[in-house]
Amino acid sequence: MRIGTPPGLRLARGEASLYNGGDHASEANALNLRSNSRPEWKRTLYAIAAGELLAVAGFTTSTPIIPFYLQDLGVSDPSRLKLLTGLLQALPSLSLVFFSPIWGGLADNYGRKPMLLRALVGGVVIMLLQGLVTAPWQLLALRTLQGCITGTIAAATILVASVAPREEVGYALGLLQMAIFLGSSLGPLFGGVIADLFGRRVNFFATSVLLLAAALIVTRYARDNFKPPANRKSILKSMVPDFRPLASSKALLSLLAVIAADQVAGSILNPFLPLIIQGLSAGSAHVGSTTGLILGLGAVSSALAAFSIGKISYRIGYKRALIICMVGASVFMIPQAFARTPLELLLLRIASCFFVGGNLPSANALIAQRTQSGKQGSIYGLSSAIASGSNALGPVIGVSIAVSAGYGSVFISTAGILAAAGIAIMVFVRNQRIS
Repeated sequence: MRIGTPPGLRLARGEASLYNGGDHASEANALNLRSNSRPEWKRTLYAIAAGELLAVAGFTTSTPIIPFYLQDLGVSDPSRLKLLTGLLQALPSLSLVFFSPIWGGLADNYGRKPMLLRALVGGVVIMLLQGLVTAPWQLLALRTLQGCITGTIAAATILVASVAPREEVGYALGLLQMAIFLGSSLGPLFGGVIADLFGRRVNFFATSVLLLAAALIVTRYARDNFKPPANRKSILKSMVPDFRPLASSKALLSLLAVIAADQVAGSILNPFLPLIIQGLSAGSAHVGSTTGLILGLGAVSSALAAFSIGKISYRIGYKRALIICMVGASVFMIPQAFARTPLELLLLRIASCFFVGGNLPSANALIAQRTQSGKQGSIYGLSSAIASGSNALGPVIGVSIAVSAGYGSVFISTAGILAAAGIAIMVFVRNQRIS
């Protein structure tokens, strides 16, 4: 009697052979595990999403109180206060630019879950120390170190992309992105309440507690199907990311450009959106609440888009979903330059934020399809670095445009950036997966 190869294994082997130069046997085992363990990969996804919601909420808990915390540390000169506040906001992003690719390279060689736990546990220690500082220079040093050690979003993205079945990558990354948006919305609100009730130092201790809870959830419920490569590099050599896939792929370069455009679009208005709303409010006494409403509903819109578009993007095609989002974001960005009331701006912001929020799940899913399994850490690490750098650069671009050409030109310039990235996707990204 002849015993044939089980259909599931035949499929896994066939799919594994699509990867050039990879370990076919280990790839087949990983793909077979994915196809037969859906409840397990979903449990991993939900654990990571819950952990990231707590982590992002924790990191943004300190955002509203940084200037006041500096005052508590003895900074009274207004000019010095502004300078230090700007540095404290920028330094974590700048250091993350350099270290995200390093951690991504280590993830390719030593596992994705350990890198996520490293970021979470490292954050616990760093944020605890920030609550104990006695001088501004100590806070500056720790905020810089925060960007070097943490980077939970990149680590979570790598792990989710590696465990989700191919047809569910968009849904999985969309759910993760929704958790990130919700965390960034809830964090400042939670931080303001904590500071008012218990004092500003407690914000940092609360962040440590949230990060510790996230680490425990990931440790207990998330599983990494990582299998060490046959030619695994040493730790030192692993810290040099492998960007060779980019050299032969205009598609990947275009997708990284989309990541940059998306982050610039999300941050370019941050410095002066409250001033724009104030100008539209015509002396209203409720400018603060109006600003909070517009920013909050925009974040909720992005979160809903990340989940809903991520869920349907596989069926309509990741490329098509991404192009629709880029076009939609551009179309609804332009009329914001001509809004005459806060209500008009609110409705247009909800629409544009919806399409901006749908960009990342589709872009990350396309990156996952076009990156060899053993190289995902390096590519997503680079993606995170580009996102951090663009997020820091966005406000600088926005201020430069606003000073030279007025607030309205910032909306139009943002629409142009998004449209250019969308055109790059149409030209350089093909529908089939590139090995």
